[in-house]
Amino acid sequence: MKESTSETKKQVNNSSENSSQNPPQVRYREMSKHWQLVMAILTTCSILLAINQIFNLGFFVGYVMLDSRYMYLITGVMLCMVFITFPASKKNLRYVPWYDVAIMLVIVIVFSYYAYYAERIVLEAWEYAAPSIGVWLAMITWAIVLESGRRAGGWAVFSIVLVFSLYPTFAASLPNVIAALSIPLEDVAIFHILGEESLFGIPMRVFAQLVFGFLVFGISLQFTGGGPFFINLAFALLGHFRGGPAKVSIFSSGLMGSMSGGPISNVLTTGPLSIPAMRRIGFTREYASGVEACASTGGVFMPPIMGATAFVMASFLNISYVTVAIAAIVPSVLYFFGLFMQIDAYAARNNLQGLPKDELPKLAQVFKDGWYFIAVFASLIWMLVYLQREAVAPFYATALLLIINQFTKHRLSFERIMQLVAQMGKLLAELAGILAAIGLIIGGLAVTGIAGTIANDLVYLAGENVLILLMMGALTSFILGIGMTVTAAYIFLAIVLVPALTNSGLDPLASHMFVMYWGMLSFITPPVALAAFAAASVANVSPMRAGFEAMRLGAIIYFVPFFFVFNPALLLQGTIIENIQAITTALVGVVIVSGALQGYLIGLGDLGAGIRGLVVKVFIGFSGLTLALPAGGLFGLSQITLLVVAAVFLGVGILGRLIFIATFSDSPQ
Repeated sequence: MKESTSETKKQVNNSSENSSQNPPQVRYREMSKHWQLVMAILTTCSILLAINQIFNLGFFVGYVMLDSRYMYLITGVMLCMVFITFPASKKNLRYVPWYDVAIMLVIVIVFSYYAYYAERIVLEAWEYAAPSIGVWLAMITWAIVLESGRRAGGWAVFSIVLVFSLYPTFAASLPNVIAALSIPLEDVAIFHILGEESLFGIPMRVFAQLVFGFLVFGISLQFTGGGPFFINLAFALLGHFRGGPAKVSIFSSGLMGSMSGGPISNVLTTGPLSIPAMRRIGFTREYASGVEACASTGGVFMPPIMGATAFVMASFLNISYVTVAIAAIVPSVLYFFGLFMQIDAYAARNNLQGLPKDELPKLAQVFKDGWYFIAVFASLIWMLVYLQREAVAPFYATALLLIINQFTKHRLSFERIMQLVAQMGKLLAELAGILAAIGLIIGGLAVTGIAGTIANDLVYLAGENVLILLMMGALTSFILGIGMTVTAAYIFLAIVLVPALTNSGLDPLASHMFVMYWGMLSFITPPVALAAFAAASVANVSPMRAGFEAMRLGAIIYFVPFFFVFNPALLLQGTIIENIQAITTALVGVVIVSGALQGYLIGLGDLGAGIRGLVVKVFIGFSGLTLALPAGGLFGLSQITLLVVAAVFLGVGILGRLIFIATFSDSPQ
């Protein structure tokens, strides 16, 4: 039995490693050796360009490029990578057709022209008055960027970008509420492509100057064995507790998700190990899928890295990335703490024990094998927080990781290095294709000035009622999140919706965090719960069942954004006393809400079943939500008032439990 278990774990572990290295290839083209070499060269060129510019190396000959010339060059390289990586349709998944080669040649010619004349484009303000050749090249580039967005992000991204990028050309024909002065197509094209507010606006600038290095670091971490290390560390620390494998999923998926920034890829990396382990001790397939989906999604807003969105947010707010990361600490802690407590309650209610200690990795051995991952991670945080070197920190961390790794058993062979470069190229191409297209949305709204009008109209429609405005914002953010990546949805909402929230008197940082959270919730909320569906494919269970389980497990995150908007103390924006008070009551509230959601409260036991049990859960759940609601802020309710209301709800729930306990067929022994 023991040998069988070990063999099963070994197979699952191998499955996990394979999934991290070779995610499902449905969207990606299967390249020949020739095109793999081309992709490796382009990836290397993009990395060298980024290092040269970010470190201000001057190509070691003292020649420092203009930022605009750098943006033209690196964008051109990565757009070529998009057309190698993503096929136009499933018909050419196995080869690069002639028209993709033609598009890449056009990209090389056009962007080389832009780079050569970069100084002239800036000095002569081509974004407002370009020569004929500039206009035609801008029109061609516009079409290429739209197609790259479609290939990398899908038809949803393409459709939204197409409408908003063309919006300035027909703005005068729209109803007054969204009308603006129409602009000729040629003028819109040169503004989009040759200016600094559209294609080369905040999304691409942040990507090329800040996010780039973190993507390289995240992929390097996976290929050097970081995924298995964090999973083994989690098993060593938490595997023997009740519900241990599910708690392991929170720890390992949260850490990997923070570094990868992708909920779906994270599910496919850690899920093949955590889901079978959860199934082994008695978790249902849908519950295991829900846990993995929630943990992987939560990593996107977990400091210190938080994917690409945190850097974009810092640029929008004109604050340091560290400020954004610090503000995200408490909401992410509440989310993962809520997951942990729900799992604990579920395990207690169903008597699910942890794995035997003799079958788990030894903590000392885990640290001995992977101590350098912790050291590299600590050095990265030190450079981010203490030195505040966001742009260069991930490159130093990656170099340190790769150097140390070559002296361990995980050292990379030449073949593995090529796989590492290939995976980097895919990720860089995907994000570059999406962000380049999303930049056109910003340009379309910027050139017409309609963003401010939309913000005022939203405030008017809400009747200056902030709560209604927040509900509208949450719904809008959620709908947009269904068809777009977290970063893409956030960028759009930051332009259109956030001004309306801040105009209503809400804290700017809290408003940006609000739309980011709600844009992300579509990953765990049916009908399009992509992270849950990915986990369901690993667990071999109905996607919708996994989606609804993920929605229940992640329930606390539907309320947390409202909490920190009501009172930014949960973003550590208040006084020390306010912050401590808000965090303490929120943590206790989360424990109570988690117990109500899972039907088991620590100290009270099983909350019962049927209608009577549901009534008890509702009262106890309301008690937890009231307690978690921060005092002061938007509603102005005092802490004493909230405590009294919470105590009343909790008292009624406990009293109901005691009254009905004799009729509960599944009361605790």
